[in-house]
Amino acid sequence: MTTLLESRYRAVLRLLPAYYRREREEEMVETYLWDVDRDTQDQSRPTLGEVASIAALAVRSRLGAPGAPSRYVLLGSAVRLFALFAVLIQAAAAVVDLVLEVTWAVSHGGAGRHLLLSQFTDQGLLTAVVTAAQWILPLLWTAAYFALLHDRRRLARASALLAALPNLWPLLGPLAGALVAPHPAFATAFGLLAWLPALALCAAYHRDAPPARLPAGSPGLVFMTCCVVTGASVVVLPAAADLAWAPASCFVVGALGWLLWQARRSDAVTPGGALALAALGLLILAVRVAALYPWLHVPGAALYVGGGLVQTAALALVTVVLAVVGRRDLTTAEPGLS
Repeated sequence: MTTLLESRYRAVLRLLPAYYRREREEEMVETYLWDVDRDTQDQSRPTLGEVASIAALAVRSRLGAPGAPSRYVLLGSAVRLFALFAVLIQAAAAVVDLVLEVTWAVSHGGAGRHLLLSQFTDQGLLTAVVTAAQWILPLLWTAAYFALLHDRRRLARASALLAALPNLWPLLGPLAGALVAPHPAFATAFGLLAWLPALALCAAYHRDAPPARLPAGSPGLVFMTCCVVTGASVVVLPAAADLAWAPASCFVVGALGWLLWQARRSDAVTPGGALALAALGLLILAVRVAALYPWLHVPGAALYVGGGLVQTAALALVTVVLAVVGRRDLTTAEPGLS
């Protein structure tokens, strides 16, 4: 007769994918019930630690664990590439933003330096601490990127989570009585752009996952190329540049380059790459639209709005193409979807 505790364990184990349960459910249930007295099983329940462990196993088994069906292998590869590409773009944007702001301040003499330093000295202690964190912590995206490609997964996870912290301030600042400028929709979308990749990195690069690899190029060369593209997009059209401009420009150029490179190859060298880029493109598109929307009817913002609309159209087009290619890859991995 099935006890209440066994039923509860089986209910929690339903978090696992079906292929994993078919192979190991009975063994796992026996292990959990091994040292529990049968007379007390109707008054017991799985511990929080056991539930957390099963939930973590459910994530690993769905993201390309050894022996997983092809669709889960593809999903795991896509999530890992999504995290890698997003970390790369934000690393380049963070470095370029810092370099351009410091360069502008130095090139404008004493007035520029005073304006730069006033961010830390004229707004109170809390704002000074937040401003310093917004300057320093995003640089950890670069640490996360290189740590990930050198298979230092703990360092990569910690760096990505710390780098994403400043994106919480526009959402949490009003709770602390601070005046935060960004529109709520933009603050939410920009926060997701940081936190979804950070969480994807933590989930997808589990202990059974393969090491991170770029589809092409060395880590340093790819990073420098992204920095050049990101910086050039701001320098060429500074009137259109906002927090979404540089990441979106880098994504469009990088995604087009990936599509052209992929079209020249007959083998599927990057399974899940199109799905990863499509998901990232959709996320960046949401940030682009959220940044642009409040300015659509503002007088005198025609150049900014025009540049934003052109970039939005390019993002949407590239994302649709990537989604079509990703759908083809998904159908190849799981023919039943066709």
